[in-house]
Amino acid sequence: MEVVLAEYLGFCYGVKRAIRLARSSAPPGGACTLGPIIHNPQMVARLAAEGVGTVNSLADMPDEGTIIIRSHGVGPAIYEEAKTKKLCLVDATCPHVKKAQMAAHELAEHGYKVVIIGEKKHPEVKSIFEWSGEKAIVIETEAEAAALPSYGKLGVVAQTTFSAEKFKQIVAKLLDKSNDIHIIRTICTATDQRQAAAMSLASEVDLMLVIGGKNSANTTRLAQLCAQQCRTYHIETADEIQDNWFTKIEKIGITAGASTPDWIIKEVYKKCKIWNHC
Repeated sequence: MEVVLAEYLGFCYGVKRAIRLARSSAPPGGACTLGPIIHNPQMVARLAAEGVGTVNSLADMPDEGTIIIRSHGVGPAIYEEAKTKKLCLVDATCPHVKKAQMAAHELAEHGYKVVIIGEKKHPEVKSIFEWSGEKAIVIETEAEAAALPSYGKLGVVAQTTFSAEKFKQIVAKLLDKSNDIHIIRTICTATDQRQAAAMSLASEVDLMLVIGGKNSANTTRLAQLCAQQCRTYHIETADEIQDNWFTKIEKIGITAGASTPDWIIKEVYKKCKIWNHC
């Protein structure tokens, strides 16, 4: 049985940066991230053991403590609240997310009706929405796009980890909604690379293992894409692998979401290789 890793997988630049900032900026007394810094429970637990905890609200922070903005970003009100509480703020917002936030803000400032293509409940989308002045419309399907009315000026941005193919399909439905439409494709390069590499590998193997948090949108999307090509399992750790998955399997592909640590990928790869030699 052959085990093949996708060309692009695991931590992206934005996640590496967020983890590095969290580790390097925590004072001796510790620090907290506002919500999980990334959508990977194992990495969040490891950071907690290193003194970087998690809070769900700035109200849970002591005055003048250190708060870390997670990679998904937050709206402008959080920055003001942190300033009022005299918190030491470390901004680990992914630069690509920041770009999407500023794009939504500038489009709204110039009188465009902003449409965010993304998952309505995702924290990144929430932050982009708040930077639009909370006036944007969030859609995630072609049907929702088709149902929108016409606007004099229409601006479009995307969740950075959204499916590139779905973005294209939804935008096609928006093109006749305005004579002045400004589309800013804010899907990041890492997302494009991981989706393309995963789909390419899935077309060549009998089974795909997609590694990453069950709460990770980009990992879930990788699993959905791979499932269109072959049998696919979305797992968080090597412990979830079942021996009967490999019966009559000649070639396994492995990919991982942008928030999946290298050590977890290595554990999955090692377990597959050990099974291969049993």
